[in-house]
Amino acid sequence: MKKALIICAAGMSSSLMAKKATEYLQQKGNQVEVDAVSATEGDKMIKSSDFDLFLISPQTTMYLDKFQELGKTVGKPVVGIPFQAYIPVPSGIEKLSELVTENI
Repeated sequence: MKKALIICAAGMSSSLMAKKATEYLQQKGNQVEVDAVSATEGDKMIKSSDFDLFLISPQTTMYLDKFQELGKTVGKPVVGIPFQAYIPVPSGIEKLSELVTENI
């Protein structure tokens, strides 16, 4: 099972997106689980390297460069989520899921 982590401002909207993306990916036959944490936990989560992919929410793009550098040190990809892939409607969930499968 591959694991992706959304790093968000407070973790509320990202929890919903993570749940919906996990359901969508698994329905499509992908063995992927998506989880979410707040940006304050981002450093710690990337350093622990327990995930295969880290996704940075649109609200926290100011941390993208920092998190990408940290991702390089543990050999894990860190990718920004575009706004159109961060809305809890079918098209947004599909775009987020595509982003995950392309980068994991």
